[in-house]
Amino acid sequence: MALTQMNIALADDDADDRLFFKDAIAELDIKTKLSLFINGQELMDYLLLPNIVLPEIVFLDLNMPIKDGMQCLREIRANERIKDLCVAIYSTSSSERDIEQTFVNGANIYINKPTTFGALKKAVDKVLRLNWQYHTSSLNRDTFLLRI
Repeated sequence: MALTQMNIALADDDADDRLFFKDAIAELDIKTKLSLFINGQELMDYLLLPNIVLPEIVFLDLNMPIKDGMQCLREIRANERIKDLCVAIYSTSSSERDIEQTFVNGANIYINKPTTFGALKKAVDKVLRLNWQYHTSSLNRDTFLLRI
């Protein structure tokens, strides 16, 4: 059965980045429900609620107050109920250490935050259209870092 709506979560402490992302999603021809969170603790509190519809994909900023993206990633992968969520790291960091650590800790893809609206739309569209079953079964370092 095909999805009629894709549920997406974004955790990012930067209000401008959340708005930029929301506007990009709205312009895609994919029906979505976007849930926005201002830090990792808010996201985790939501994901652990009973009886919620889990998102098909979580976009996680790395550098957030209270609980950062790396902490969230580790908690997601350690929790039996949510461990199979698709997690896209969505960060300004292009540090090889950050990329490697998120890969090792089980993120599905790493996206450097694009600097233009057009590039953001293109990146988000590409991620949302990925065949996640194929992408996660053949995950390797070459397909992990999304290049737009």
